[in-house]
Amino acid sequence: MPLFQYGLEGRLTALDKAMPTFWDDSCKVYALRCNIFCFLPKAHAAFGLVLLVMALPCKVKAQEVKTPPLSVGVAASGVNGAASPPVKRKRPIAEDRLEPLFQTESISSLLNHNEDALRRGDVSAGYYVSEQAFGNLMPSLKPLRDRLANHGFSFELTYKGEGMGNMSGGLSKGMDYTHEVRIAMLFDLGKLTKWKPLDGWFLHGIVMNREGRQVGWDHVGERNVLLTEVWSIHGPAAARLADLYVEKSFLDKRININLGRIALTHTYSTSVLLCTFMTMCSAPMAIREPAGWSVYPKTSWGGTFRIRPTRDLILRTGVYRIGPKAVDNTGWAWGSEPYTGIQTPVELTWEPFFGERKLPGHYKIGYGHDTSPYADMIGIVPPAFAGSVQKHKEKPRDTFYIETDQMVYRSHGQHQMAGGYVLAGFIHNTPSNSTFSNEFYFGASLLGIIPGRPFDRFGVMYSYYQLSPRTTYGQQLRQWAGMSMGAYVNAPQTHSAILEAYYGIPIVPGLVVTPEFEYMMRPGETSVIPNAVLAGLKVISAL
Repeated sequence: MPLFQYGLEGRLTALDKAMPTFWDDSCKVYALRCNIFCFLPKAHAAFGLVLLVMALPCKVKAQEVKTPPLSVGVAASGVNGAASPPVKRKRPIAEDRLEPLFQTESISSLLNHNEDALRRGDVSAGYYVSEQAFGNLMPSLKPLRDRLANHGFSFELTYKGEGMGNMSGGLSKGMDYTHEVRIAMLFDLGKLTKWKPLDGWFLHGIVMNREGRQVGWDHVGERNVLLTEVWSIHGPAAARLADLYVEKSFLDKRININLGRIALTHTYSTSVLLCTFMTMCSAPMAIREPAGWSVYPKTSWGGTFRIRPTRDLILRTGVYRIGPKAVDNTGWAWGSEPYTGIQTPVELTWEPFFGERKLPGHYKIGYGHDTSPYADMIGIVPPAFAGSVQKHKEKPRDTFYIETDQMVYRSHGQHQMAGGYVLAGFIHNTPSNSTFSNEFYFGASLLGIIPGRPFDRFGVMYSYYQLSPRTTYGQQLRQWAGMSMGAYVNAPQTHSAILEAYYGIPIVPGLVVTPEFEYMMRPGETSVIPNAVLAGLKVISAL
């Protein structure tokens, strides 16, 4: 799905002056100025699904729509490429630019520019991109939203539905559907309480409903890798409390902290581009699967600390109390949560800009140490091999990852999502006690590849998953001994891979429709189940 901006409100960062004029005869107005993306009167075929959307009449006059403001520190360019001065706007503290400790650059100083007018602020712990849908379906609520925001309360109500069907291969033909309804809230404690000591303190909260079934479980025969995002590894929840934490910046926004119940994948090993893919949001599977990473919507008690040492570097670290995946799936049962150890992630991000067109890139290296004791993945050793095969003792788990994305062309404008990206990553976990020992992926996220459709986004991604060699070895031992290899296991498991593609189409402000295609290779991490071909549709709306 096309995404253009981080943050709670989910607004389009692409600006009136930063984009060319696109004329549609069905609208007879500038599409950008009315913020309506009109379809050409023809059918779009995508990955076996045919979507026909008639031309949408624009009901807003161009001259009645105000030009959206620019983000802090972002320069816009006109159609002719001339730069316009940045315009500041009020944003939640989670999106404020993290000021550098030193007014210099690291290795970016060796590149062919010495400016950072485009340099974005830090991706904060409050960031979660999947609800982004270019505005709201109910603009009549804007006066109410503005009044509430002026008094210290902001919110975003979003719906996400994902339908995915197995068309060939796997276990059986069939389709599953999942949805998420969530409200994200931001409380400006200084404005709400009028108490001076709370100025600059913000409270983030998310409550959601999730329902549905996982197509990988029901029809494909895949239990380790999730083929849709919403169902998540934690299953359905009627009213789950996700994030609940406070945020504060210090020393003129040079230091940023978060304290409370936080999902680690809001902050570490994620990006706006990854969450355009079903199988990658909110982080790669090798990060999401281990219990110690507190994958959204699961949260952990802890805190995040951020600094920007130089203009092009961001350092994130924190300490979190870790436990197994909760038996209680509501997020409210704090007193009964088990505790097994401490997670201490650290991530360094380099954000350079390349070339005359200032093409942005994001290069991350991260490490996490979970002190929880994890058992050997070999599982049950048959009595026949007990004398020759020894189980490893329980020990902590380490995770190492490298993730990169780089813009390779600009479609329009000077903001960070105004073009096409290539991306890649590698994740390594302690092999003996992790479900996935390795994962690597590479792909592309391309904007405006169809003429006349400047804001559509096409994405393709290949992901490879390698299970722990101890898992494979243990299953082989049990197979040789004539024992069960485990639930839903029909052969020793080794690896699998997925090819995913999508085409994100903004329909009207607050509504994005995304046809999806997936090709699952080696479902169940064996060659027993035939490769599966899946197609589906994702709908995201913001009220």
